[in-house]
Amino acid sequence: MFGRFQRTLVMNYIIGSGLAVFGVGGVFIFQTLDLSIREILLLLGIMLGSGIVMIFSELLLYRRHIRPIRQLFMTESPSIDELTSAFERASRFPVLTVQRILGPHLFGLSIPSIGLTAVFIQMGWVDLPYRLIGLAAIGAVMIAVLHALIEYFLTVRSVEPLLVYMKERHLELYHLPIHATYRSFSVRTKLLISMLITGVFPIMLFMLASSVQLSTSNRTDTYWNWAFVILVIIVGIAVLCSFLLYDNIKRPIGLLTSGIEQMESGQLQKIENPYLDEFAQLIGGFNQMVETVTAREQENAQLLDSLFILFAATLDARDPYTAGHSERVAMYSVELARAIGLPHAQVDLLNKSALLHDIGKIGIRDDVLLKEGKLTDEEFSKIQEHPTIGIHILSQIHLPASLQPILAGVRSHHERIDGKGYPDRLHAVDIPLFGRIMAIADAYDAMTSDRPYRSGMPVEKALSILENGRGTQWDAEFVDVFVRLRRQAISA
Repeated sequence: MFGRFQRTLVMNYIIGSGLAVFGVGGVFIFQTLDLSIREILLLLGIMLGSGIVMIFSELLLYRRHIRPIRQLFMTESPSIDELTSAFERASRFPVLTVQRILGPHLFGLSIPSIGLTAVFIQMGWVDLPYRLIGLAAIGAVMIAVLHALIEYFLTVRSVEPLLVYMKERHLELYHLPIHATYRSFSVRTKLLISMLITGVFPIMLFMLASSVQLSTSNRTDTYWNWAFVILVIIVGIAVLCSFLLYDNIKRPIGLLTSGIEQMESGQLQKIENPYLDEFAQLIGGFNQMVETVTAREQENAQLLDSLFILFAATLDARDPYTAGHSERVAMYSVELARAIGLPHAQVDLLNKSALLHDIGKIGIRDDVLLKEGKLTDEEFSKIQEHPTIGIHILSQIHLPASLQPILAGVRSHHERIDGKGYPDRLHAVDIPLFGRIMAIADAYDAMTSDRPYRSGMPVEKALSILENGRGTQWDAEFVDVFVRLRRQAISA
């Protein structure tokens, strides 16, 4: 990451200096002045020599500025102080970039260039009036400011992944958020400076170039051709600076928009926050909201799970001989669902549905529900009403849309593949998925559990009954998977 960061900074520097110094500055000099080939070569030499001095000066400052960040990546387990120091330096890097550019620009490039040009004019090697040196000084300041502005916004973008990495590293090593005291320029300040530069800079640059053009050339027939070229360059500068400013504001807004869209789709996920201006507080507030909502959802989920277990326990308490039946049916159903590859959300809903599958038995009279002997046809028809009674009970709760699928399992867990089940006599795949799964789990637990009038049958006998009923009473594919799971559990 550190190597990529440095390579990005180098590319930023090449782009910024190329556009500002050798692009805008060079074009204005050689497009505006009427120079001979010899004078052009001399001025190019001055620019290249001064540029080398500027680059060397910037490199010295860069080595000092990058030192804490480099030290962080050279240390396998950095201390809190080292991480904080590197984070502070990375946070300040865009501003340090401005300082690193303005100083060498003025003292490494501009002053030597102006001085050497004055010497060459004195020696008669370059035929230019001395007053142009003053105009050149003004232009040098403007070019330096332009370069600094471009580099600032490019560096802001480049340093953001580094800040995110340092925050994550600090949290990973010390389980605490990193505390930084530095705050970047506010959005208002960046807007004011950028608008000032993009608004005033083109006008001043055109006035400066016009002054040079009119003071060095008496020809007016080419003025409009020259003016058109200069105007194109100035418009390009304004568009570039406006784009950099827009990109600086668009990225955090884009992150927030993406986070809100994810939240609307049900995905609660924090977003990266490498910012140090007002957007830092905005994104920090969003992430805090995500944490709060996530915590509330976890609490609600735990409460809901407890309520489902409570309902099942309430039913089991009414009939002590079937105590634990609902939990076991839920356990077998979940085991089968995972084996056939149902997604986690579906498995969770199936578990809730299985816990409540017999909730309707609360509405069955004790003399029927708790009867130890054989049921009469009328009594059995009363028992067969418990799925619809369960649906009626649950409909009074006004379950949210996310929990509506549990109703299908409660209603259809006694349906049969051959259509002879109840309450709706559904056939095959018309039976909801939850009902087909729970029917197998319910039957297996009923066969293997003890009752007051009989003992639970052996596991192998229960599995054989399931196999004999595959394709008629129960889903054949699900029976095969369930039988395999139970036999693996026995042999383990």
